[in-house]
Amino acid sequence: MPEAPQNNRLAKRVARPRASTRGKRDDILASAIDHFGQDGYEDTKWADVAASVGIGSTALYHYFESKLHCLYVIMADALEAFQDDFERLTSQHEDYLDALIAVLRSGYELGEHEVLRMRVLVAEQGLVGIRRSSPREEEARELARTRTRDLEFAWATFLVRGMQRGLLPEADPRLLARAVLGLNLSVWHWYRPRGTVGLDELADFFVRRQLTVLGLPPELADQVAPAQARPAA
Repeated sequence: MPEAPQNNRLAKRVARPRASTRGKRDDILASAIDHFGQDGYEDTKWADVAASVGIGSTALYHYFESKLHCLYVIMADALEAFQDDFERLTSQHEDYLDALIAVLRSGYELGEHEVLRMRVLVAEQGLVGIRRSSPREEEARELARTRTRDLEFAWATFLVRGMQRGLLPEADPRLLARAVLGLNLSVWHWYRPRGTVGLDELADFFVRRQLTVLGLPPELADQVAPAQARPAA
């Protein structure tokens, strides 16, 4: 799909809130998300991240062992936020289908900074499968892997509940969870904040397709009204 021109990219970094109480580590993570999400992980210089938060390159190593270590932390945080939303919404709705649709819509109700974080997660997913010799990198990588499995398990368990109640057709719940999540994750390969397609339009299109994958009528997407986008993490 066509996208809006993105000239002068460094000048158009997504504005991030800076509270005096926020630690330098969080500032580094937020800056790294901006750089990785807009310029790509490989094309981002670690020194640029340091400069954007006002510290020297060597000072970065007080917080992260490497650029890769920082990447794994970003990925683990994105997965944790994804699951936190899932658990919050499924507990808020007593009606199963209301909960399902709310969760599906929530996957597209992101702030610009969250979109960039999802872009980083999807673009560099392959690196999570490569074991690292550095203990800190390996610990962060394993955490990202664990959170991936936890999210899939939570979704599969939720889908089993729907099947047991006769609301969803019987199917392999783990494969079905991966299919539904895969549709959402595919969006962040190409979507850009402030592009030609808005998130509301994106949600209307993809939630209907996800319902179809689950064996449900796409018209159910209108059962729960879209919510306001959540503030950026």
